[in-house]
Amino acid sequence: MILEAKEAKTQYDILREIKDRWSPRAFAPEPIDTKTLNTLFEAMRWASSSMNEQPWRVIYAHKGEEAHKKIVDALMPGNQIWAEQAPVLMVNLVKKTYTRNGAPNKSAHHDLGLAIGNLALQATAEGIGLHQMGGFHKTQLEELFDLPEDYEAVTVIALGYFGDPDQLPEALRNRELEERNRMPIDEFVHHGQFSR
Repeated sequence: MILEAKEAKTQYDILREIKDRWSPRAFAPEPIDTKTLNTLFEAMRWASSSMNEQPWRVIYAHKGEEAHKKIVDALMPGNQIWAEQAPVLMVNLVKKTYTRNGAPNKSAHHDLGLAIGNLALQATAEGIGLHQMGGFHKTQLEELFDLPEDYEAVTVIALGYFGDPDQLPEALRNRELEERNRMPIDEFVHHGQFSR
């Protein structure tokens, strides 16, 4: 059973790609071709950023390549179990200072998030799943890829076409199949003043 969609029960009508985006752990072995990957990177390229700095950088690798294994090795064990099967792994970085003046770029993480948001919507439109992870050994990853001091590894993303949840261990399979949910709008939106 391939699980390509998990219906989001929205309060208001929103873009189909936002409704359909979710974070799978089961990936098909089918590779992602270069043209499709470049389409995803093009979506990232056009994200907005502070002073048009575009501080995001990506290191990616295909399953079977040495760099893919390096990324897997730097993941927390709970992520290694499933992420090693992803056809593509991406390390998402930020440049911590502005190129034009060397000042700290306090918007870099935010801007990376916008670029990944574009990536997520484009991937969803292409029928590709992605799962972003913070569970990795940051120092190990930065050393494995010999990152300059001005760059920081922020997240890792597993990318691939949707696979069969039955290939996952039981606990992960159950999480894969559980219903999607979000807090109601009135729990995070405050009009005029903040309230708890």
